[in-house]
Amino acid sequence: MSAARAILLRDLRLGLRSGAGTAQALMFFLILILLIPLGIGPDTELLARIAPGTLWLGALLACLLSLDRLFQADLEDGSLDVMALAPLPLELVAAAKAAAHWLSTGLPLTLASPLLALALNLPVAALPWLMAALALGTPALSAIGGIGAALTLGLRQGGLLIAILTLPLYIPTLIFGAETAIAAADGRDPLPALALTTALTLATIALAPFATAAILRIQLR
Repeated sequence: MSAARAILLRDLRLGLRSGAGTAQALMFFLILILLIPLGIGPDTELLARIAPGTLWLGALLACLLSLDRLFQADLEDGSLDVMALAPLPLELVAAAKAAAHWLSTGLPLTLASPLLALALNLPVAALPWLMAALALGTPALSAIGGIGAALTLGLRQGGLLIAILTLPLYIPTLIFGAETAIAAADGRDPLPALALTTALTLATIALAPFATAAILRIQLR
């Protein structure tokens, strides 16, 4: 576990040092959400109605931006071969790298979401539920993204292929994550949708590292 923690901390340090992944994701999220009112006009009721889905879609697309580098940099400098030959199971390597991706991308997006939700006129009562759904749902985006990053390892235009491969897998999390905030905004009980979002994330975290590791082993042969 200490080796997995070292990989997680290394990826976090590299991400914070370059600043590219977090900054790009936050800027994309900010610009996309702020462009929505310009595109559909100053209809505050319409903005409030589409706010949960728009914020979730923005977070999903922002997470995709940095996934193509999840394993690519390690492949280029030979680190991935060393990790594959090390005693640490490749499943734990995949889990640690997905966790680092979420901490540097999903968590900042979650913390920034209330301000952008207010810009879309989402009711204040729904903000805690929106943050809870994003905090519990975005780890699944990073875990599933690891599968896409492994599948496209070494390919040109890998980012576009990751989007094509992983977007269908994101649909359940997107639906139940957005429904949590929609239910809270409508005065309905958001707990069932939040529970389903959490269940999807737990199942994804449990299974995705095994799929990612299996694909990496095939890619490294």
